[in-house]
Amino acid sequence: MSRKFVVAGAQMGPIQRGDSRASAVARMCALMRDAHARGAELVVFPELALTTFFPRWFMTDRAEIDGWFETAMPNAEVQPLFDLARDLGIGFHLGYGELTAEGRYFNTAILVDRTGAIVGKYRKIHLPGHREDEPWRPFQHLEKRYFEKGDLGFPVFDAFGGKLGMCICNDRRWPETWRMLGLGGAELVVLGYNTPLHYPPAPEHDHLQYFHNELSIQAGCYQNGVWAVAVAKAGMEEGSELIGGSVIVAPTGEILARAATSGDEIITAEVDLNRCSETRANVFNFALHREPQDYAAITAPKPTG
Repeated sequence: MSRKFVVAGAQMGPIQRGDSRASAVARMCALMRDAHARGAELVVFPELALTTFFPRWFMTDRAEIDGWFETAMPNAEVQPLFDLARDLGIGFHLGYGELTAEGRYFNTAILVDRTGAIVGKYRKIHLPGHREDEPWRPFQHLEKRYFEKGDLGFPVFDAFGGKLGMCICNDRRWPETWRMLGLGGAELVVLGYNTPLHYPPAPEHDHLQYFHNELSIQAGCYQNGVWAVAVAKAGMEEGSELIGGSVIVAPTGEILARAATSGDEIITAEVDLNRCSETRANVFNFALHREPQDYAAITAPKPTG
């Protein structure tokens, strides 16, 4: 049975601090229409796609912090994106800051099907950065201050005729992310990111940011036999240049599409979920070749203190 369909990565240019959610949603709707015109059945938007990347500022006022988070999804400002998806019959992935009814804060992504229904949710596990004010930095990266570690694990969802998983930004750098999704049966992984070109703690690595982005995704796809659509927020955003470089990667690790700009841009490729077996039945046949009894150190408890 054929399980081919077209996926789209909807890279977004910068969103500045004063830009409204409505303006971001309008841009996403335009990208969704473009993706639909190209035959896409699923469009992937970036991490924290509704706002600027607010963890670059140290904030102490709770009301100011809460203003960057969504307390319901969809809400009135995001509803037009859900309505358009339903009208066009196209699914989407969306990243945003989530504030739960219990007062918990997460860096979250959702998967929405062709009817506009939310069919999956993921909360970021590998939070980078720091917690306290570090004024020596040209911009900060305070994800550990503003978000809790995700509490949903690495779920895999039945959607779009296959098994879909999600991760967010820094998660893509960790092989454990991909292996957990692979063990869960994921055939397509969708993810968004906001990655700065400049990394203040190790500026000697700045020239490797594009390389490491692609390396992480290609390795994850190849070693687990999965497709991936990895989508950036790009360009100069509030003094921080984001790398862009959105890609669609095959289970062989090959890049099939890559963004060419640092602005709003659609990339597309046809995915064939049946191709996952090319890797999973051979080099990375988990049942035949994995030796988990020898991997105890990987899952040893994290040191405390």
